[in-house]
Order: sequence, then C-alpha cells, then structure tokens
Amino acid sequence: MFQRKTYVVGCSILIILISMGTRQTFGIYLQPVTNELGIGRELFSLAIAIQSIIGGLPLAGMLSDRYGSRWVAIGGGLLFAVSMYLMSITTHGTGLMLGFGLLSGLALSCVSYVVVLGAVVQVVPPERRSRTFGFITAAGSVGMFVVVPVAQYILNAFGWRATFATFAGVVGLIALLAVGYPTRKQPAASGDPTDMPSDSLTEVLAKASHHSGYWLLTIGFFVCGFHVSYVASHLPAYLTDNGLSSTAGATALSLVGLFNLFGSTLFGYLGDHYRKKYLLSGLYFGRSIIISLFLIFPVTETTAMVFGAAIGFLWLATVPLTSGTVAQIFGPRYLATLYGIVFFSHQVGSFLGVWLGGRIYDATGMYTPVWIIAIILGVLASVVHLPIADRPVYPLRATGAAVR
Repeated sequence: MFQRKTYVVGCSILIILISMGTRQTFGIYLQPVTNELGIGRELFSLAIAIQSIIGGLPLAGMLSDRYGSRWVAIGGGLLFAVSMYLMSITTHGTGLMLGFGLLSGLALSCVSYVVVLGAVVQVVPPERRSRTFGFITAAGSVGMFVVVPVAQYILNAFGWRATFATFAGVVGLIALLAVGYPTRKQPAASGDPTDMPSDSLTEVLAKASHHSGYWLLTIGFFVCGFHVSYVASHLPAYLTDNGLSSTAGATALSLVGLFNLFGSTLFGYLGDHYRKKYLLSGLYFGRSIIISLFLIFPVTETTAMVFGAAIGFLWLATVPLTSGTVAQIFGPRYLATLYGIVFFSHQVGSFLGVWLGGRIYDATGMYTPVWIIAIILGVLASVVHLPIADRPVYPLRATGAAVR
C-alpha cells in the first residue's frame, strides 16, 4: 500500500508541476502574440477565457470517477501537446481560439487538480489528506517558479512560436507519467469515516445540491478563479504598461509560484488541524488587502516583486482547503465529480477575470477597474465562507484527525 501511495502521489506531483507550470506561462505571450497576429488583447483574453470554461467542465472528473484516472490523464497529456503545437504554427485568431481555447481547455480538464486529486484521494487516509493535497498543489507552484522563467528565456531568445513548439514536447510527458495511475476506480484509503459504501453518484449529487455549504464553497471558488486567472494573464502586461521590462513580469509570476509553494504547503497542513472554512475566509480577505496595497503604491520593480511574493503565498492555497472540505463533507468516493463541479465555478470566474481584463483594457486603456472588482470579490468570498456547514453528511465509522 505504501509503494502504491508513493507512486501515485509522485506521478501526481510531476503531472501538476508540468500542467500548471505551463498554464501559468500563458500571460507572457499576450503582447508578442497580439502584436504579431495584429489582434487586440480582448481576443487573446477571450481564447484563454474559453480555455478556462472548457477546462472546468466536470466531464473529466465524472469519467475519472467511473473508469479511473489513467486513460483520462493520458488523453489529456496528448491533447495538450497537440494544442501547443497548433499554437506554434497559427497565423490568425481562429487558430488562437482552437489551440489556446478549445483544445488546451479540454486537455487541462483532464490533467489538472480535479482528476489528479481524485486519484490521490484513493490512496491517502483522511487524516493526511489535506496536507497531501497541499503538497500536490505546491507542485503547481514549483512548476510556475521554474517554467515561467524558462519560457520567458526561450521567448526572448527564439520567439513565441519556438516556445510553444518546445512546450508541446514538455507537456507530452504527462501522458507517460499518467501510466502510473489505476485503470479503473479503486476503493478509497482504508479507515475513511465517510467512505459511502452504498450511495450512488445520483444520490450523492442530490445531497450536494441541497447542501448550503457546498453552494457557498462553489461561490467562493468562483472568486479564486477570477483572481488567479486575471493576475496570471494580465500582470505581465500591466507591469510593462507601467514602464517595467518583460523580464519583470516573468519574475513576478515566478515569485508567485515560489511563494505559493510555501503557502499551499502551510495551509494544507493547517487544514488538517483547523476549520478549513475559517482559513479560506482569512485567505480571501488577505488577497483583497494585498491587491489594495498594490494599487496604492507606485508600480516599481520592488513593489511588483513584493506583490508577486505576497499574492503567491495565498495563490492556490485555496485548492487543498476547498477540495479537502468537499471530501470532509461528502467523502472521497465521488470527489473528482463533486470537486469538479466546484472547480467549474472556479473556471467561470477565470473566464470573467481573463476576458474582463482584456475587454476593459481595450475599452479604457487601463486595468484599474478590474483590480477594484477583484478587491470587492475577495471581501465577499471572505464573508460567504463563514456560515459553511462543514460537518460530514455521512455517519462516522472511524476517527480521523481532530479539527478545531
């Protein structure tokens, strides 16, 4: 059991490192791609927004719950490689929509946290689940810290087409790593107090649809998607608009990844010991404070780096806490589906964050209104997490880690 757990967790860490690291590079392509293709920022933003919506569809999670994660992740890795290659040869906006939008979105739905955490939950006991989710989320941060500077270097040296061609080969490695996943759904880790031996997926979805806490989590994760996709896609352009170099934007995103490594790990650990809903509330409120301070102070290389580090600490710490809360309430058996639905709300937020950034910039020549929206949403998310009913809906059969 130990070897199986280590193998699945190890493959999951590498898959998330590659997929999320590559995804977080997309913002550095905004200016070179739009300049060469002669399109506005809104069209580029719309392609990424479509990718976010498609990437959040819960179909991949449902297929993973029914048939296992292996073939879903293998297909996602291969499709991701195809989408990157198509981007390297595109000459117009239609190719941007196809490669960056449709195909990348389908691929990411199969190789992101929904499918990966759905596989991991089967081999990790409940008392270690939140921290393990935190480690895997942190892998995405390592990918962001490592991949963004590498992509920026290739972009500066060889151009964006060569960069996409290079990453077509990199993301293709996901298909090889996914071979380590089970071919079909396996029983959850033993000792889980919410194993749900008899409920069907339909019955679980019915319970979730009437659970107020599940809806509040879904609303909160919408805000997370708005924040991270807007910042990842538009922060580099925002910094260059304010006189900083393109390297400064890539460095700021890299710092987001580095400090998210610490934040995701810490909040994952805390989630095994304290009420996750309170941690989430504080996390979203902290984001609003950081964004507010970023707008107040002048844009310099120092403030850009400090912002990247600060927002990075709270970047994806929401993932182990949100997914862990879903598993805590409903058990692990259908986590990929239940978390997949919550994640779709995240991607709707991503759509609006990315698209509004481009739309408002093209209309006004500035990003300030979007930053203000992000601040307001952060405060609202902080409030909606407080009343979440986070107790298990199924009778306990074993004692897990204490939650205070």
